[in-house]
Amino acid sequence: MGFGGISIWQLLIILAIIILIFGTKRLRNMGGDLGSAFKGFKKAVNDETEKPSPPSAVDDAAEVMSETIKKEEEDS
Repeated sequence: MGFGGISIWQLLIILAIIILIFGTKRLRNMGGDLGSAFKGFKKAVNDETEKPSPPSAVDDAAEVMSETIKKEEEDS
Protein backbone atom coordinates (compact mmCIF):
# COMPACT_ATOMS: atom_id res chain seq x y z
CA MET A 1 0.00 0.00 0.00
CA GLY A 2 1.18 3.48 -0.83
CA PHE A 3 -0.34 6.84 -0.05
CA GLY A 4 -3.94 6.60 1.11
CA GLY A 5 -4.61 3.20 -0.41
CA ILE A 6 -2.88 3.92 -3.75
CA SER A 7 -0.24 1.37 -4.67
CA ILE A 8 3.13 2.23 -6.20
CA TRP A 9 1.99 0.84 -9.55
CA GLN A 10 -1.00 3.17 -9.64
CA LEU A 11 1.28 6.12 -8.85
CA LEU A 12 3.63 5.12 -11.67
CA ILE A 13 0.74 4.88 -14.13
CA ILE A 14 -0.50 8.34 -13.07
CA LEU A 15 3.03 9.72 -13.48
CA ALA A 16 3.30 8.18 -16.97
CA ILE A 17 -0.02 9.73 -18.01
CA ILE A 18 1.07 13.14 -16.71
CA ILE A 19 4.33 12.88 -18.66
CA LEU A 20 2.41 11.94 -21.81
CA ILE A 21 0.01 14.85 -21.41
CA PHE A 22 2.47 17.61 -20.51
CA GLY A 23 5.78 16.33 -21.82
CA THR A 24 9.10 16.37 -20.02
CA LYS A 25 10.10 19.87 -21.16
CA ARG A 26 6.96 21.53 -19.79
CA LEU A 27 7.23 19.57 -16.53
CA ARG A 28 10.87 20.66 -16.17
CA ASN A 29 9.87 24.30 -16.74
CA MET A 30 7.03 24.03 -14.23
CA GLY A 31 9.41 22.52 -11.68
CA GLY A 32 11.92 25.31 -12.22
CA ASP A 33 9.21 27.96 -11.88
CA LEU A 34 7.96 26.35 -8.70
CA GLY A 35 11.48 26.20 -7.28
CA SER A 36 12.17 29.85 -8.05
CA ALA A 37 8.85 30.81 -6.49
CA PHE A 38 9.83 29.01 -3.28
CA LYS A 39 13.24 30.72 -3.30
CA GLY A 40 11.61 34.12 -3.72
CA PHE A 41 9.15 33.44 -0.93
CA LYS A 42 11.93 32.26 1.38
CA LYS A 43 14.02 35.32 0.59
CA ALA A 44 11.10 37.66 1.25
CA VAL A 45 10.38 36.00 4.59
CA ASN A 46 14.05 36.21 5.63
CA ASP A 47 14.30 39.86 4.54
CA GLU A 48 11.24 40.77 6.61
CA THR A 49 12.65 39.15 9.75
CA GLU A 50 16.10 40.72 9.34
CA LYS A 51 14.92 44.30 8.74
CA PRO A 52 15.01 46.40 11.87
CA SER A 53 11.68 48.00 12.57
CA PRO A 54 11.58 51.78 12.20
CA PRO A 55 11.55 53.67 15.47
CA SER A 56 8.08 54.22 16.78
CA ALA A 57 6.65 57.36 18.30
CA VAL A 58 7.06 55.82 21.76
CA ASP A 59 10.79 55.32 21.14
CA ASP A 60 11.15 58.90 19.94
CA ALA A 61 9.26 60.24 22.96
CA ALA A 62 11.39 58.19 25.34
CA GLU A 63 14.56 59.52 23.74
CA VAL A 64 13.36 63.13 24.00
CA MET A 65 12.38 62.61 27.65
CA SER A 66 15.76 61.13 28.54
CA GLU A 67 17.57 64.04 26.84
CA THR A 68 15.36 66.53 28.69
CA ILE A 69 16.06 64.86 32.03
CA LYS A 70 19.82 64.88 31.36
CA LYS A 71 19.73 68.61 30.52
CA GLU A 72 17.73 69.38 33.66
CA GLU A 73 20.22 67.43 35.79
CA GLU A 74 23.14 69.28 34.23
CA ASP A 75 21.49 72.67 34.84
CA SER A 76 20.84 71.98 38.52
